[in-house]
Amino acid sequence: MIRDYAGRACTVTGAASGIGQALAFALAEHGARLALADIDAEGLDATARRARELGAEQVHADVVDVARREQVQDWADTTAERFGQVNLVINNAGVALTASVDEMEWADFEWIMGINFWGVAHGTKSFLPHLRRADPARGAHLVNVSSSFGLFGMPQRSAYSATKYAVRGFSESVRNELRREGSTIGVTTAYPGGIRTSIVRNSRAAPGTDRAEVVAVHDSLSKTSPEHAARVILGSVRKRRTRVCIGLDAKVMDLGTRLLGSAFEPVVHASIGRARAKVVRQAAPLS
Repeated sequence: MIRDYAGRACTVTGAASGIGQALAFALAEHGARLALADIDAEGLDATARRARELGAEQVHADVVDVARREQVQDWADTTAERFGQVNLVINNAGVALTASVDEMEWADFEWIMGINFWGVAHGTKSFLPHLRRADPARGAHLVNVSSSFGLFGMPQRSAYSATKYAVRGFSESVRNELRREGSTIGVTTAYPGGIRTSIVRNSRAAPGTDRAEVVAVHDSLSKTSPEHAARVILGSVRKRRTRVCIGLDAKVMDLGTRLLGSAFEPVVHASIGRARAKVVRQAAPLS
């Protein structure tokens, strides 16, 4: 069980921005040893510099495309060699796609599946042998980041929701496999709601999509900071929680789908409609 991050070897994907960057900073403040990965070299370098300033005992930053199995495997093996063991693996990297099933291109579907699902699968399978070899006294834990859209299938997010539901099922199965064999490795699945990050700004969208409106609606519904999300995730690791919903919206989504099933759908649509109407009103020129 991980109760203290000081000196622990911790890995984070998607560390150049958003929740991943916030996790890197929070772990650095606790004196962790960090292995950070992202495809954004410039953002990753900035995260690594700041993590060192915040007190990380050791920081390695590697440009890794999590959709590429061989790159993740090489990174995992190199990380274990550098640190001698791996105590915490956080598969956080993710991207977004705004498009209906009719509108999306197969290439976009494959792109988002490669990062959001295969990235998690690659990270889990590549690092699991190293987590098994970790000193039990220092603990070993795996965190896979899903989404509140892995609890409820949102319109225009069919591909994104598919990846996040896949992360959910994959992670639950891994946890039960480890539990059945009596392993001490902890597994947490995180379900963030609307987080104030650049994921939608950097997302792909179907031709003709009003990207400015999509971003504005996302921003209006996103009430949780990346820093809060990082604190919740790291606190959940200490408590060995198996699942954690981050933000009031994620908690409402979880409870609503459990209690109401498909009857919860009109509630969500109404909420989105109100947010979109508010964005349109604010964007309208004054007469």
